[in-house]
Amino acid sequence: MEDDRTTGNHRGSDESPPLPQPPPPQSYHEHTTACVNCGGPTSFPPPPSWSDNSPPPFYRPIRAPAINLPPNNNAQQTIILTPVPQAQKVPVVSPPYHFQTPTKMIHSDDDIRRFRDSATSKNYLGFVVALSESIRSHKISDPCHMSPVITSIISILQTLIQFVDEIPPLQQSARYGNLAYRDWHSRMTESADSLTLQFLPADLNSATVELTPYFTDSFGNSSRIDYGTGHETNFAAWLYCLARLGIITEEDYQAVVCRVFVKYLELMRMLQLVYSLEPAGSHGVWGLDDYHFLPFIFGASQLIDHKHMKPKSIHNEDILDNFSKEYLYLSCINFVKKVKKGPFAEHSPLLDDISGVPNWNKVNSGLLKMYKVEVMEKVPIMQHFLFGWLIKW
Repeated sequence: MEDDRTTGNHRGSDESPPLPQPPPPQSYHEHTTACVNCGGPTSFPPPPSWSDNSPPPFYRPIRAPAINLPPNNNAQQTIILTPVPQAQKVPVVSPPYHFQTPTKMIHSDDDIRRFRDSATSKNYLGFVVALSESIRSHKISDPCHMSPVITSIISILQTLIQFVDEIPPLQQSARYGNLAYRDWHSRMTESADSLTLQFLPADLNSATVELTPYFTDSFGNSSRIDYGTGHETNFAAWLYCLARLGIITEEDYQAVVCRVFVKYLELMRMLQLVYSLEPAGSHGVWGLDDYHFLPFIFGASQLIDHKHMKPKSIHNEDILDNFSKEYLYLSCINFVKKVKKGPFAEHSPLLDDISGVPNWNKVNSGLLKMYKVEVMEKVPIMQHFLFGWLIKW
């Protein structure tokens, strides 16, 4: 049989079709359309052939935008080009003290740029890096210096855990936001000053006006009944303020991570599960975690130079079961796998990608850069950050 072009039924070539020629009688046949289900003829005529006046179109596939967009290349490039943050000593304030109620100051990208370039931002981030370095190559259970202040802070967090036991969740159908959380939050807020005064020296009692707002905003928002990295950052800022007052010293840093922060994480996971706190500003599956960031930084530091566990070890269930109580990173992965359903690579693709990094040192430095760019330089998160006399604007 000759090519269909001899019948004038040119279908899809970019070249101009030749003028129709009468087909030889012996090869003449008629094109008919057929039903895709039964194969029988349909009542519709075949489509017309393309002509010079109406060439075939050049099709471009059209995709609807994804709901959970992956990180854009600009953000990734910014993280890559960002220098690795370095540890800094926290300058201790001295009398006369001018404590004041801290307020929100960040409302725009210009404010973020001003904060990013400030000594305050660099020193706070340097404090986070110093905490990370203090736990390097240490297990949670390793002996560390335990000052009376650290013991008091752990006791305070344990008191807040006891509040959860005393305020059970309400029976309700909503997936997120159990209203009993507001009762817990109210009790925590009412107790904040007295709890803080347990470890403040007498000459620093007036500091509660500045410390308490950071503390009460460290455990989620009572109106929205949500929690996210902004609240976690406020808890770190509260610890930073204690360092500014000289109440916490560098000698305490290891205990701040492996005792205080571990207890804080225990409390927050309890609040998230018992009261179904909604993730605040979650990046969905493309985020590092729905609620936390800092324990991944501290946890990666713990595992630097570990002889056996590599980033890819998070896929080994035996390792997670046996070592998650000793290493924050593994604890976080274990928790994510328990609360999220489906393949890990689907619900946590970023964590899955990080497991391909060759060593923990690179994971730790990469997460520090990511924390700077994705948390400390984002208006939706930092618009809730507070500035006073200890953390200056």
